[in-house]
Formats: sequence, C-alpha cells, structure tokens
Amino acid sequence: MRAIQVDRFGGPEVLTLRQVPEPVPGPGQSLITVEAAGVNFADAVQTDGSYEGGEPPPYVPGREVVGRTRDGRRVAALTRGGYAELALADDARMIDVPDDLPAGQALALLMQGLTAWHLLRTAARLLPGESVVVHSAAGGVGSLAVQLAREFGAAWVGAAVSTAAKRDLVLSLGADAVVGYPLDRPADVILDAVGGRLFDEALDSLAVSGRLVTYGNASRAGFTPVDPARLGRLGAGVVGFWLRPVLARPGGYAEPLRELLSLTLRGRLRPVTGAEYPLAEARRAHEDLLARRTTGKVILRP
Repeated sequence: MRAIQVDRFGGPEVLTLRQVPEPVPGPGQSLITVEAAGVNFADAVQTDGSYEGGEPPPYVPGREVVGRTRDGRRVAALTRGGYAELALADDARMIDVPDDLPAGQALALLMQGLTAWHLLRTAARLLPGESVVVHSAAGGVGSLAVQLAREFGAAWVGAAVSTAAKRDLVLSLGADAVVGYPLDRPADVILDAVGGRLFDEALDSLAVSGRLVTYGNASRAGFTPVDPARLGRLGAGVVGFWLRPVLARPGGYAEPLRELLSLTLRGRLRPVTGAEYPLAEARRAHEDLLARRTTGKVILRP
C-alpha cells in the first residue's frame, strides 16, 4: 500500500511517499480503508523529533482517520500510521459517523475536538458566566474552543488571531471580539498553545482566580519560568495540559466524543474544515501548517 514514511527526523522534507506492507490487525483491532487522514501540529513536532513519547524512525505518521472497516462501517478513529491507504485502529478508539458528515468535520472532532473539550472541561474547569480568551482561535483546536466555550456557558469569548480573514472567521463562530494584549478586561480562562511572549502577556491578563491553560509551544520560543510568588500576587494559576493521558482516563474518550458528534449533527457546533491535500503532498501540508497558512482542519486524501 502507499503511505507516507518518516525515515529520519527533520522538517517537512522528510515526509516521503513509499510502498509499505499492509498492517495486520491483532485482537481488538480493525483495518480501516482510509478516506481521509487528519493533519495536526503534533504530527509536525513528532516529525522533527521533539515530541515527547514520539516514535523513532522509520514510521508512518498520522494519529486520526475517517474510513471504512472491512464490514462496511464508516468510522472515525484514533490510530497510528494514518498517513496511508490502510490503517489499524483499536476497536475502543473508533466511533461510527454518518455517511453525510464531511470527512474533515468528522476528523476535527477527534484530536482537536477532544483537546478543545478537555481544555475547557477538564483543565480550565470553566464555570458558567466566566470569560474566555482563545489563542490561535482560527486553528483546528481554537475554532472549536471558541464555539464550545459559548456552548458551555461562557459569558464572553475573546479570540486572538493573526490575519483579517481569520478575524472574520472567529467572529462568525461566535467570538465576541478579537483581542490583543493587554486585554481591556482580565479574563477568567485563557487557552494558550503558542507560548513565549504571548504566554507571559496572557499571565498578566488573568482575573483573580483565573486559569491560564498551556497546551503547546508553537512559537518554539522556549518555556517561560513562572515564579510562584507572581502567581500568588495575581491570585491566578497555570495549568498544563496534554491530551494523551487524559484520553486514557475512564470517561475521557468516548463520552466527550459522542457529545461533540451530537452537537455537530444538531448544528450547534461547526467544525471548520480547511485545506485538503493528496497523500503525496503531505510535505506541503506540513509546510503550510507550520507557516500558519491554514485554518481549521487540514486533511490528506489517499
């Protein structure tokens, strides 16, 4: 079968289309004919070797797919080796999706949808009536977090974006305003995947008892030391978040995913679909993602 393989760590240039053996399902696994594979920032970080817990080369990247099982079910699933024509998934990590749900929307609900859900529910523990600021709000996680914050009862949602087109998008998704720092008013919850200077500015913009949730370092600027005395003066907190261990907890995967799917099918949640690339152009997909030229869910089509 055709698949993208990483033979050595590096940038997007190490993504190479190859013929590789078909995967063989083991107990409790299913083989999926891939309709579309999701592209995530974490894929790019794993490719360059800086992702904690990543696989050593050679490997096939890709953690999520939509496709059909051998018995004809259309499913969305977390997997390993999704950048391929065929992928394996644990049966416990699959969910049936309707035939009329676009593949990009279904994929957006997996790693990015579950991340947005857990950022607000598990990490920030958002309370009704609180205010939320979302960094990178036009991206896959951010665009869903803006909508879910409103769905979960936030009284005000601010969005940080980098272009005018992205501004229009986040306002159409329900953000009350596009914001920059310093904020006009302190925020109860700030979601940050950028790090660096933006993290530091966000920390100074928290309300009393506010929570700054950090779940990435897209700026690659290094980690900002946080002085506990500073947190004490602010009366605020910093919460670190990583999706993988959260999904392993009871109730961490299937239940929130079903809620996300239900909200989408009822029209209350609109996953933003972005660019689609042929499997052979995985390198270009990563280049565009890293250059912040994309919005919403980016996918590969085998």
